[in-house]
Amino acid sequence: MSKTETTAAASEESEAGTTPEAPEASEAQEARELGAAGSQLSTAPREESAVGGPSLGPIGWIRWFWRQLTSMRVALILLFLLSLAAIPGSLIPQNSVDELKVQTFQEKHETVTPIYDKLQLFDVYSSVWFSAIYLLLFISLIGCIVPRSWQFVGQLRGRPPAAPKRLNRLPAYTTWRTTAEPEDAREAALALLKRRRFRAHTAGNAVAAEKGYLREAGNLLFHVALIVMLVAFATGQLFKSEGGKLILEGDGFSNTLTQYDDFKSGSMYDTDDLEPFSFSLDKFVGTFERNGPQVGTAREFEAHVSYTTEAGAKERKAVIEVNEPLEVKGSKVYLIGHGYAPVLTVRDGKGKVVFKGATPLLPIDNNITSTGAIKVMDGYRDSKGKKQQLGFNAFFVPTFAGKGNGNMFSQFPELDFPVLALTGYVGSLGVDSGLPQNVYQLDTSKMKQFKDADGNKLAQRLLPGETMKLPGGAGSVTFEKDIKEWATFQVSQQPGNGLALTGAIGAVLGLVGSLFIQRRRIWVRAVRGADGVTVIEMAGLGRSESARLPEELGDLALTLNAEAPTAPAGSAKPAESAESPEPAEPAAPAPEEAPEAQDNTDVPDKTVAATTGEPVEGAEK
Repeated sequence: MSKTETTAAASEESEAGTTPEAPEASEAQEARELGAAGSQLSTAPREESAVGGPSLGPIGWIRWFWRQLTSMRVALILLFLLSLAAIPGSLIPQNSVDELKVQTFQEKHETVTPIYDKLQLFDVYSSVWFSAIYLLLFISLIGCIVPRSWQFVGQLRGRPPAAPKRLNRLPAYTTWRTTAEPEDAREAALALLKRRRFRAHTAGNAVAAEKGYLREAGNLLFHVALIVMLVAFATGQLFKSEGGKLILEGDGFSNTLTQYDDFKSGSMYDTDDLEPFSFSLDKFVGTFERNGPQVGTAREFEAHVSYTTEAGAKERKAVIEVNEPLEVKGSKVYLIGHGYAPVLTVRDGKGKVVFKGATPLLPIDNNITSTGAIKVMDGYRDSKGKKQQLGFNAFFVPTFAGKGNGNMFSQFPELDFPVLALTGYVGSLGVDSGLPQNVYQLDTSKMKQFKDADGNKLAQRLLPGETMKLPGGAGSVTFEKDIKEWATFQVSQQPGNGLALTGAIGAVLGLVGSLFIQRRRIWVRAVRGADGVTVIEMAGLGRSESARLPEELGDLALTLNAEAPTAPAGSAKPAESAESPEPAEPAAPAPEEAPEAQDNTDVPDKTVAATTGEPVEGAEK
C-alpha cells in the first residue's frame, strides 16, 4: 500500500492553487474549487458583488438595502451601537429610575441640561435614537435568521453531496491499495461511518458522509436567543411595574396604588393589574459582625412577615431576606433597606399630648447614623393658645461614642448606646400649600428656632426616657425607650425576566455548539485500479481548519484498514479482470518513497492516516 501524507496533499493543493479557504472566505470561491462537495457547509448568506449605481432601479436599491440590513456584519455593528447607546443611561440619571436625582442633576448642571434634554439623555431607553437602533437590530436579526433556518432545514432533509472527482485536493487525504473488492470496501465504509453517527449514503463509486450539524444549529440558536432577549427587554420595559414602601414593625401594606411611597410602571402597564395581596412586618432581625476586619458587616438581615394572597384568604408566614424575595402571584417583594424609628411624645404647654409615634429616620452611613424630621402638624397651641406647627430636625445614632469622643456619629449599627439629638422649630411647616415635601427634610423658611434662657438656639441630646423642655412653657418632647425598626420593600413585576433568562441560556448553549462542534464531510472512494487491485481513497473537508479533522480521518482509515487490509506488493491482477468505471486519481507519492523505486517484497506496507504518520496496526505483509 502506498504512503501519501497530508503534507504531500497540501503541497499538491498549493501548487494547483486550490487550497480550501478559511471559514471567512465566501462560499462562492469554495464552490469553484471543490464543486458541490464543498458547498453549503454553512447557512451564512453568500456575499454578492455590488452592482453599479446607474443600473439600480428603485426595486434594486430596496433589495440592496435589505441584503445589507440582514447581513450578519450589519447585525454585529448594530449590536455594538446598541451597547454604546446604553452607556449614557448608566452614567446620567434617568427619569424612569429616579426623578429626584434627575432634578438634582439639572440644578447642578444648568449649562448642559438643555443639551441633554434635546438629546433625550434623561430618557435614553425610550429615546427616538435608541429605539431606532433597537428596532433595526431586531429586523436585521429576523431577516437574517429566517432564510438561514429554511436553508438549514433543507440541508437536514437532503443527503451529503457526492464525492469530488479529485479527492487528493482536499485538506485531509489518505489512500491505500487493498485486496478487498470495491463493493465490499464501500459497504464496510458505509457501516463504519454510520456507527460513528455520520449521515452517510453510497453515491456512485464512493460513500459520502457528513457530521456536525449541531454547529449550524448552534449558530442559529445563538441568533434566535438574541431575538428572544430583545423581546424580553421590550416586554419588561413596556409591562413592568415597580413600587417602594417603608413599613414599621407592626404595620402593614396592601398592594394598591395609594399605598406606595413611590411607583413607576411601563407605558403599557395597567394599574388595575396589581395583584390583590397584602402583608405586614411582624419583626425585623438584623445582626452584625462585632470583631475582626469586617466589624459592622451585616450577618443576618431578615424581615419576618405575615401575608395573604387575596382578601379573606388564610394568613401565611414568610421570611424575606436580601436577594430572597417573597413571590406572590407574579409579584416579587424584595427587602431593600433597614433603619430605626425613635418613638417621640410631644406635649403642649398644658401637658396635652399632641403627637406620639415612631418616626423613621434615613441612614447616612453603614453604621446607621440617621437623620430626619419630626413634624407636628395638628393639635398644637402655643402658650398664648395660638395654633402653631412644630418641627424638629433629628440626628440619631444607635451606638454613641460618648461626649468628647469626636463628632456624633454611630460606632456600630446595633442599639448599644442610642442617642437622639433634636433641634426644635415653631411656625408653619408649609404643608398647607399643597406642594409635596420630602418627609426627611424640614422646611424652616416660615419657622423660628426655639432659644433657651440665654438666647442660644435650642438643641439637645437625649437618651431613651429623657425629655427636652421647650422654652417659654411651649411644651416638651420625650424620647421614649421603645425604639422601633423599619424596613423598605420593593414590589416589582418583571414579565420579561423568565424570557430573558431563557434567551441567555439559549445564547450560551448556541455559542458553545458553534465554537466546539465542527461541521465536516468524509468521502470514501473504492474503485478497481488499472492493474486490477482495489484502490481506496479517503478525504475530509471541514467548515474550518482544525487538527481534529485529520486525526478523525486517520482513525477512520485505521479502522477501515482492518476490514479492507492493505494489498501485498506485486499483487496485481490480470488486466482483463480490471474494472474501473471511474479510475481514481490518487495523489502522487512522495519522491523518496515512490513504489517503483523500491522493493517492498519483504517490507510491510504502511498506511499513513492523515498527519499521524503511524503505520496501521495489523497491516499485512
